[in-house]
Amino acid sequence: MLEYPVELTPDAEDGGFVVTFPDVSAAITQGDTEDEALKYAVEALETALENIINSGQSIPIPSASGGRKIVSPSPLSCVKIAIYQAMQEKGVIKAELARRLGWHPPQVDRLLDLNHASKFDQLESALEVLGKRVSVTVVDAA
Repeated sequence: MLEYPVELTPDAEDGGFVVTFPDVSAAITQGDTEDEALKYAVEALETALENIINSGQSIPIPSASGGRKIVSPSPLSCVKIAIYQAMQEKGVIKAELARRLGWHPPQVDRLLDLNHASKFDQLESALEVLGKRVSVTVVDAA
């Protein structure tokens, strides 16, 4: 589960709230209200995680919430991140994944692009060749 705790700090100077992520230091944003700040926090988190993917680094493991609010990437982004993590775990580079799938390399680039609306069957295919599968859980909203 990619549920990252956030620090929500009132901004005394400008008003509103600043959101930071203890586990993803590059993700920072703000909003006029707590709800707005948390909404923007999803975008900030996804941008930071995409930069981590593009630089070939490991995705940070979320720490325990410790009573703090949590923010997660979108479900589609979570599946894309899972593909990236499986590639790292198995030592599979993009070119090798493209070969296994019978795809052109730019298709794999789009598959790992958190801003690209990939088709779910493509995500499942990529996970399958990496020895993984998708399992969906639906929970009550908080």
